[in-house]
Amino acid sequence: MSERALVVAAAVASAALVALYLALGGSGYEPTPVQDPCEPRPWREPEGIEEAAEQFTLSGLDGAACELRVTRETLALALATESSRERFAHEYGISDAELEAAVRAGVERAIDDAEDAGALSSLVAGGLREVASRLPVDESIALIEDARGVFEDAQGLLDQAGGVLDQILP
Repeated sequence: MSERALVVAAAVASAALVALYLALGGSGYEPTPVQDPCEPRPWREPEGIEEAAEQFTLSGLDGAACELRVTRETLALALATESSRERFAHEYGISDAELEAAVRAGVERAIDDAEDAGALSSLVAGGLREVASRLPVDESIALIEDARGVFEDAQGLLDQAGGVLDQILP
C-alpha cells in the first residue's frame, strides 16, 4: 500500500471517529448533577464491615450536609482538616455550634439508616445514639470519616451478648 493511501485511510478513520463521537453526544459536556443530600439513599446489602462502614460514612455526610444546605462533596472536603473546616465555616457563615449540631445530626442519620438496613441491631443503634449525642465534634467527624469501628465493635458486642444469652437460656 502506498504512503498516500495510508494517509487517506488514516484521515477517513479519524473523520469516522469524530463523526461517531458527535453522534453519541460528544459535542456537549454536562457534569452529572449532584444528588440532594436531604433525599434518602437506599443502602445496598452490605457484605462485610468495610461496605457497611462506607455506607455509614456516606449517610453521615448526607445528613450533615442536609442540615447545612451544602452538597455532600463540599462537606467531605470541608471536614478533611481543621483549616478546611475553618475556611468552610467562614465561607458559609456557619458557627462552631451549627457545624457541631449538623455533624451530630449526620451521625444520627447514619445510625438510623444502618439500623433500617439491618446493619446494626436496635440495641446497638440505641446505645450509639446515646453516645453520639455526647461526642465532641472532632470525634463525631472521625466517626463519619471512618466508621469501621462502629461495626467491628457492634459485632463483638453482639457476639458477647449472644454468648451470654446462650448460657442463660436453655
